[in-house]
Amino acid sequence: MAEFKGTREAFAQALIDLAETDNKIMFVSPDSLKAMRATKFAELHPEQYVEVGISEQGAVDTAAGLAAAGLLPFVGTYAGFMTMRACEQMRTFVAYPNLNVKFVGINSGLLGGEREGVTHQFYEDLGILSNIPGFTILTPADAAQTYHAVKLAAEINGPVYVRAGSGREADIYDRETPFSLDGIRILKDYGTDTLLLSSGFVLDRVLAAAELLKGQGINVMVGDVNILYGKHQEKILEAISKVTRIVTVEDHNINGGLGAYISRLVTENDPKKVKRIGLTTFGESGPAKELADAYGFSPEAIAETVVKNMK
Repeated sequence: MAEFKGTREAFAQALIDLAETDNKIMFVSPDSLKAMRATKFAELHPEQYVEVGISEQGAVDTAAGLAAAGLLPFVGTYAGFMTMRACEQMRTFVAYPNLNVKFVGINSGLLGGEREGVTHQFYEDLGILSNIPGFTILTPADAAQTYHAVKLAAEINGPVYVRAGSGREADIYDRETPFSLDGIRILKDYGTDTLLLSSGFVLDRVLAAAELLKGQGINVMVGDVNILYGKHQEKILEAISKVTRIVTVEDHNINGGLGAYISRLVTENDPKKVKRIGLTTFGESGPAKELADAYGFSPEAIAETVVKNMK
């Protein structure tokens, strides 16, 4: 596996590796070639690169046409520009006919707002797509998992959304660790006082919170939920069955993402208390670490929420 740093670079490298053995792979860019770090892909595979300019709706429709012709298109750009501006096209022209189009949304969440702020922070994308039937939603936690998620997306039949970041994500996984098809991977199993679930790019903070809690005599189980609203939920339900309390943490609006997914699973299968940590307001500009701390994603704040939830 070639070296890469950050989820954008991981996407580009995965796409290059896929195209080396599959000439059906296409990259459709709505003026996002540089943002997706895919310049090298266009140089190596110019006939598999389509530029439509600043037109997210046109990019999705173009990809739908390519998929209908038997090709395997990826559309990549900023998460909100894709899921908001082209929501109707993703719904009606890709999901409804169940076409084999893959979407990669970058700058998702609060942590990408160092330069652009609220206009380029996207914490509604999962809520939008979770309401569209047929989408498989992959939420890798770091660059290595993003690489494997993109390659997995090419193997899944039907529309897939891969949630990528801004390049400020902490590395958690070894490069060779595969993307879990179970929808969850248990990373810490200190005990069953609380099931602490993360989705996306705050996993490092959740793991740090688990260590703080252990120092206080509170032993939690930490799970990385990497597929939202997936068809195979057995492993998630197995983890839920071992505890009486659950806390979810996500760099997304509190509605429509991980917390909503776990709350539904719990309500329908194994009723117990769920506390959700997520965004309830718009963000602002600032360095990723400072923003995360300010909006309640510090390890200390997460640990404090777990403690309060146990009372």
